Order: sequence, then C-alpha cells, then structure tokens
Amino acid sequence: MKKIVYSFFALLLLLVTSCKKDFFDINDNPNQPTEESITPNLLLPRSLYRVSERMAISYDYAALWTGYWARSGTYGPSIEQESYSITTSFQATQWSGWFDILRDVNLMEKLSKTSGSNFYQGAAKTIKAIGFMYLVDQYNNVPYSKAFDFQGNILPPYDKGADIYADLLLQLDSASVLFKGVKSGDLSDAQLASDIMFGGDPVQWRKLVNSQRLKLLIHESQVVSNATVTDVMAKITADGAGFLGAGESANVNPGFAAADEQQNPFYNQYKVSGLGALDNYNRANNYTLNKFRNSGDIRYQYVYSKARTPLNGNIYYGYNYGEAIPNSAPKAANSSDVAGPGLAKSPTQDQWLFTSVESLFLQAEAIQRGWLAGNAKNVFESAVNESFTWLGVPEPAASDYIAAANPLVNWDASTDKTKLIVMQKYLSLAGINNFEAYVDYRRLGVPTDLPLSLATARAGKQIPLRLQYPQAEYNFNSANVGAEGAIDPQTSAIFWDK
Repeated sequence: MKKIVYSFFALLLLLVTSCKKDFFDINDNPNQPTEESITPNLLLPRSLYRVSERMAISYDYAALWTGYWARSGTYGPSIEQESYSITTSFQATQWSGWFDILRDVNLMEKLSKTSGSNFYQGAAKTIKAIGFMYLVDQYNNVPYSKAFDFQGNILPPYDKGADIYADLLLQLDSASVLFKGVKSGDLSDAQLASDIMFGGDPVQWRKLVNSQRLKLLIHESQVVSNATVTDVMAKITADGAGFLGAGESANVNPGFAAADEQQNPFYNQYKVSGLGALDNYNRANNYTLNKFRNSGDIRYQYVYSKARTPLNGNIYYGYNYGEAIPNSAPKAANSSDVAGPGLAKSPTQDQWLFTSVESLFLQAEAIQRGWLAGNAKNVFESAVNESFTWLGVPEPAASDYIAAANPLVNWDASTDKTKLIVMQKYLSLAGINNFEAYVDYRRLGVPTDLPLSLATARAGKQIPLRLQYPQAEYNFNSANVGAEGAIDPQTSAIFWDK
C-alpha cells in the first residue's frame, strides 16, 4: 500500500498547487516524469523486467518451506520463518512490490486504450493476470476492482479471491482477442524494442495468455466448476495458438551485462553479485537433494553446485530446514549453493518468467483431468525431458531416467497419476519457480512426505497456508483490511485450498 498512500499525498499536492498554477508554474522539470510524458513503450520493458525479477528472487521463503533450500551452517536461525509464526511484517514487500508493478501496468493499459494500441493493451492485461494471481495466492482477498481508483477510492475495498480469479480469466479472454488483431509487421520499431520478452511476436504472447489461463484453472482445480473449465478450454482452443511448448519459455532480457546492477537477477542474487558477493545463506535442502540422488536423477548436479571446499568427500552437501546446526558443522564453503550450473549459466543470461517446463506439466495435468485432449503420459514424459533439456543435462540422461523403473517417474506403475505429474513438476521447478511448489503443496499435498521445519520454536505449527496482510494495510486502510476479520496463517486458507 505504500505506493497508493504516496499517490494519495501526491494527488493532494496536485490539487493544492493547481489553485495557484500561474504563480508556481515558472518552468517544467525535465527530470520529473508526468503521466502525460509516460508512454506504454517505456512501461512495458520495466514491467516485464520487474515481474521476471520477482520470479527470480522474491520467493526464497517458498523454496525454504517446500524443501528446495535450507539455511547454511554459516548462519543462525531465522526464527519467524522457521517457526512458521508469521507476523504482519513478514514478506511485506510481496504486497508493496506487486502493487507497485501493477500500478504501472494499470497506467500502461489506460494509456494504450487512449492511443488504440491493441498490443500494449493485451500485454497489460496479461501481466495484470500474472500479478494479481500471485497476490491472491498469497493473501486470498485483496484490493482489485478499485485498487487504482485513487480519486474515488483512495482506501480501496477488498475483492474476493475467487471473484478476482474469475475476472482475470475474462481479462485474458480480452488479451487473446487483442493479440489476435496484431500483426508483427504492423508494430513500430519502438513497440518491437519495448517487448524484451517476445520481440513483438503476438503468437508467442497468445501462447503465454493460454498458458496463464491454464495455470489459473490448475491452481483452482479443487474448486473450479466444470462449466468454467469447459468455457475456458473452448476459448483456448478457439484461439488456436496453443501453449508455450518445448523450447518456448517466456524469457526477459533488457540487455544484462556483467556489471554491478546490470546482471541477470537470479545469477546476481544467488551466485555472485556484480560486486563479487557470494550467496552464503541459501543451500541445498537434504530432502530434495536426496530425492534426486536416491532415484538416480542427476539433475541435482545442475540445480545445486559442488561445494567450493568439500569436506570428507561430500562434494554435494545440504542441510535440513530449521535444524540446529552445531558450530562444528560444515559451513557455506563446504556445502552446495542453490545456483547450480543449470540455473546460473552466466550473468548475462535471459531471466525466465514462465518456462516451457512448467507449461508442459500444466498441460499434462489438464489432460489427466480430462480438460484437454491428448495423451497424458506422452506429455508428462515430454515435460520431464524438457526439464533435463532446459537445465542443459546431456542425453541419454533424460531417456535413461524415464525408462528406469523409478516410482517418481514410472507412469504405468503409478496409482495416482495426477500426483505423479505434480511430484515430477516439483522436482523440475526447483529454484526455477519456488512459489509454484508452494501452491501445489497447499492444493494437493504434494510432496506427500515433505518434512516440516525442525525448529524447536515451531511448536506444532504447519507450513502456513498464506501470508498475513502487511502492517501498512492496518495502518492506512484499517477499515477495509479489518473487514477481512482475524487472519491466522495456520488456518485462513486461500479460496482454492480445499
């Protein structure tokens, strides 16, 4: 809410100064942007970068809770996080960060409607669907319909999470139609350059729209109606572009360089910063590390790194989440970081926003549920193969893994194929989309054997179902947030968590 509050004070200042415009209006400050001077081609690359940055570095808490990562022996415990005793200050930037991005996206949509740009309108609606999905998936009910109505609703009311999801699907319907009306040759050089994800390719945008439609349905799979599924799937089929497929990840690159504040955000945060700082906190979690190793799955060598200074032959070494680590235990240099060579390839690499791997697993689950036509086994195995390819694992590793009599990947032997798909999706998205693992665990309980934090302060608490609303909401929008009632992250579930 910080951005909204600041906008309110800016509005008051504008109203006051406009009364004395002739007296104060001596000249214009060229370094002070105004809404009139901002154009969609300036907002789109900034918005795409910031969304991809959030995908890269903003969901470490989900990686820690869901068994991907753990704290290294160099650091003491994070009491609030490891005990699951979540307060209004924990991860507060999830709220402010997304609303800051979405305010820009809302402005982009507004400006593009005025100028008649189908391309920018479609992009704005697509990014809005992504951003508000993440807000709902963390907080459930949030400001939506009046979120940016600063003049009429400076203190915006909350919309129901289920209603927001329903409207996001409508927004994506509109985005599909808008992109269908765009031809690549019709876009200006400025429009092409501003699209740092697809280079102005409307077909790829439509594939992202369809993949995002499917993702919303999968997230609400336990509560969504058959009528909604039928309707959305019919619209996806009518669009004709399909989904993001093998080799078609939605990646962003504004021109990353091996320099301070110019590097790929994942590489910069978890491998080595532009100033040479290493991430010595986040380390491999023994749960996932052992899942890989015990099943003959060499992807752990691409998801995690070799220890810089191995001890006792432990080239790959992890920790248990929340454990009390003795001073004599291996430290950060003796353990595996979370930016393995399949994830952190270079400081200039593209930053993923929506990967082909995730898209294929979503399709496999949709087919298995009877939502899409196709062979679920074939798409599932294609998704597994794509994970190996995406990480840069050479063949025949993927083929051998799929062919092995391994319960984590053996389609024919599985008695619950939906959970098989989601478990393999879990292994395939380690470090790539940590938040998706958190969603899947809440909606389906996969992984079924995920260990809880070992912190003694946990006192019986489970992995939280959601975040607390940030303290800024209670400070500045108290009536509306208060109407949501008492929030307990241990029992207050997201609407789709049934």
